[in-house]
Amino acid sequence: MISWLKLSQHHHTWRLRPHEHTSYLVLGVVLAVTAIPMIAFTSYAASPPPIPSSIGLTGIMPSPAPTVSGTINTPRDQQRFTTSPVTVAGTCAANMLVEVYKSDIFAGSTVCTESGTFTIDIDLLIGKNILIARLYDALNQPGPDSNIVTVYYDALPTQFNPLKPLDFGSQLVLSTDAVYRGVFPGKELTVPISILGGTGPYAVNVQWGDANNSVITRNDNADFTANHVYAKAGIYQMDIQASDTAGNIAFLSVAVIVNGQPSIIASASTTTENTSTLLMLWPLYVGIIAVVVSFWLGEVREKRVLKNHGLLMPSNL
Repeated sequence: MISWLKLSQHHHTWRLRPHEHTSYLVLGVVLAVTAIPMIAFTSYAASPPPIPSSIGLTGIMPSPAPTVSGTINTPRDQQRFTTSPVTVAGTCAANMLVEVYKSDIFAGSTVCTESGTFTIDIDLLIGKNILIARLYDALNQPGPDSNIVTVYYDALPTQFNPLKPLDFGSQLVLSTDAVYRGVFPGKELTVPISILGGTGPYAVNVQWGDANNSVITRNDNADFTANHVYAKAGIYQMDIQASDTAGNIAFLSVAVIVNGQPSIIASASTTTENTSTLLMLWPLYVGIIAVVVSFWLGEVREKRVLKNHGLLMPSNL
């Protein structure tokens, strides 16, 4: 058995012996060893190093393109309208992106619901519109086209032939990229917008779907961009509306998919927890050191007093 940890019974001599049973050297070593991980923990909390959960990786895993097509149930084939926009609705594969086209021109996009349905408002071209819906997967691979629905917009005398491509005359039409996916919160989204036809100047109102909107004035129909930063992850329906000096109005609705960044939130939470833990540990540690030092100083003083009064026996007796 280690001698300095052994407790022994001494014979009573009616004289006080020095109190040497407290191993202050051992306590000092324990406190020093305890301080090492606490110092390291403090450094980590002040500037935590990268951890696997805080690193975002992106990539593309090959997979087959969708084989199931969507279906347009509304409007009916050969239906006529005197106002625009109109509602297009149908069935689709859950959580896939649905893009609607009018006479081969992008008309808008939305995300298929969990129940396998979609609904979107689109602007019509004056005259004949050939509507199709197309499904896209997470890799932006298109599936088969839906059934074809032909409708007419009778804003002018009835026309039975589709307008020539990009020959919009006085009609005002909006166009943009079909897909906005993979945007991250806190990162700027840039949306290119094209104004076709109409008479300038133009006023464009972009509703981003998160209770924010941007009003943009354009003197001509040259292409331009609108920029926005989303604060939270989610799926947003961006609505773009434009008007010209002749009173024409154009409308376009596009889905925006904002990815999540849970690692950043978790990292910030971990840092907060580490800081809170340190605020509790360091005062407790300092208190323990103070108690040990106080006992040691008290024992030194006690031995000095006893020695001065001649009550202290030599420790080796």
